[in-house]
Amino acid sequence: MASRGQLFLVPNTLDFGVAGDADLREVLPMGVLRTAASLGHWVAENAKTTRAFLKRVDAVVPLARPLQELSIVELPRPPKGRDAVAADLKPLLAPALAGHDVGLISEAGLPAIADPGSDLVRAAHALSLEVVPLAGPSSLLMALGASGLNGQSFAFVGYVPVDGAQRTSRLRELETLSRKAAQTQLMIETPYRNAALLAALLGALQPQTRLSVSCGLTLAGAWTRSATVAEWRSHPTALPADVPAVFALLAG
Repeated sequence: MASRGQLFLVPNTLDFGVAGDADLREVLPMGVLRTAASLGHWVAENAKTTRAFLKRVDAVVPLARPLQELSIVELPRPPKGRDAVAADLKPLLAPALAGHDVGLISEAGLPAIADPGSDLVRAAHALSLEVVPLAGPSSLLMALGASGLNGQSFAFVGYVPVDGAQRTSRLRELETLSRKAAQTQLMIETPYRNAALLAALLGALQPQTRLSVSCGLTLAGAWTRSATVAEWRSHPTALPADVPAVFALLAG
């Protein structure tokens, strides 16, 4: 049997390209950049932003092949609805079956973590392909570490509902779970709704619950504030509408 390629999970920066020509070595290990530069086949959320990322890689480690010769295919959008049928992603891994290494990249951070790339990883395992995760930034884990909340037991719950009543109900549910299990609950929001989520958290949670917000991690001006809900209410902090943030709560 011909040798098979591997699926490399290639971490991205957390700046969504806004840092422009910033040196990737400030965020990503050189080993990651060397691997990225060597790959000729990619599966990505967005081909355009992946090309922009590879241009930044090329400024540090020259690409093994010209950018225009690289194969970059996009993941299909996840199906919506309870009865929706997921797309068969195995064809995206055809290059690996033919002996070529393939890179999987997210829009930001680690592929397959809070990211649809996990479906491709599952397909790789189904084909008995080796999956190789590479080290890089995860906003979720960085925020958890900076929060001072329980890092021994935690859960990422993704997005909470946008509807006001449903969101309040969900936040109180998470607070109750946190209290019973002594477990940190992590969540994210679309940046333009950062302020709305913070307001909802401050309105729904008990005063003694600890709330941490990490904003713009790895970017210039990044910050983390961790305090009780009562302290947040008495000393409000404004959140930007154009910078990603991670929210974490731990009920006492």
